[in-house]
Amino acid sequence: MKITSVESLHADAGQRNFDFLKITTDAGLVGWSEYNESFGGPGVSAVIDRLAPSIIGKDPRAYEALVVLMFAIRRQSSGGIAQQAIGAIENALLDIKAKALGIPVYELLGGPVRDRIRLYWSHCGTYRLSWGADMQLPPLRTLDDVVKLGKEVAASGYTALKTNVFMLGGERPYLHSPGFARNLDRVGYPELNADRAVLSAMRDQLAAIREGAGKDIDILVDLNFNFKTEGFLKVARAIEPFDIFWVEIDTRDPRALHYIRSRTTIPVASCECLFGRRDYKAYFEQYAVDVAIIDTPWNGVAESVKIANMADVYEINVAPHNFYGHLATLMNAHFCAVVPNVRIMEIDPDRVPWYDDLVTSPPVVKDGHLHLPTAPGWGTDVNEAAVRAHPPRRR
Repeated sequence: MKITSVESLHADAGQRNFDFLKITTDAGLVGWSEYNESFGGPGVSAVIDRLAPSIIGKDPRAYEALVVLMFAIRRQSSGGIAQQAIGAIENALLDIKAKALGIPVYELLGGPVRDRIRLYWSHCGTYRLSWGADMQLPPLRTLDDVVKLGKEVAASGYTALKTNVFMLGGERPYLHSPGFARNLDRVGYPELNADRAVLSAMRDQLAAIREGAGKDIDILVDLNFNFKTEGFLKVARAIEPFDIFWVEIDTRDPRALHYIRSRTTIPVASCECLFGRRDYKAYFEQYAVDVAIIDTPWNGVAESVKIANMADVYEINVAPHNFYGHLATLMNAHFCAVVPNVRIMEIDPDRVPWYDDLVTSPPVVKDGHLHLPTAPGWGTDVNEAAVRAHPPRRR
């Protein structure tokens, strides 16, 4: 079996685009993966195109050998966009190999230790606040809206949710996201400090979520890169009374993260922007996290399993970074199926109306849990007709 072509496809997903990789073989088998150029990855498609000649004509089933080859070709610029391109190719190769054997990908990786995976409703309120019109979602503007959303989560069967920091009230409520240079005319940029107004808004928001969702829903809080060490610790201490499942913090300094973790009672999650075992190693050695978040489209599912196995040596849990489409959700499901130390899995229930159409078999979610597919490969393919019907928009 030989690889004959490597092709990227793109679809409108509301406030962003979804990106898919298609690898075709001379045996008629097609491998699919999902990657994303909207989250820290502009240019991934171009790197995939440059790597494609190194794998065309080769046997896709030898995915480890091809990954080693591509890494060597990009060794001087390893990580970042190069790793995202290699991860996208690795994931499509896994799909091909599993399909060739007639088995799900998780059987390639040792077989499942669980057949259903607990989910949390991610970006709870975030998309409705910032991109409601683009995604055709109900708007979120007030604390009353937050209470209603909490009730919606509880009624849906999910047992956990994750939210970001909202600045509500006034004429233009907004997502507090200075770490990504959003809303530059508002508080926080470029200093990244935790001002009193931000702390007060966070407390009010969490009180509203708890009022709506009830006492039995786990609440996760994502702070992204929006503060420095001092500010992360201030926010963590401010939200401790709300019985938080984890506080998610992005920082490039594992020692700073260990400092925060040692001074708050809330479990700390991080690492979603890291690449490969070498990047994660320092965070594990510093015992900087309770939960290491792994982006499997970026790293590749096979490499992600290796990262999770390394985390297990340090008694650290892992969780997949999964704010993508249905194909990535199923890729992450195969990862979660084989990794014993998975804590919980992310998913975005707030979606554009054509979300399900982009794949041939959407994931099966019941009572807040994803049930493993049993079909060969990832358990779904990309619906190319639907992708063409929703062409990407320039952002």
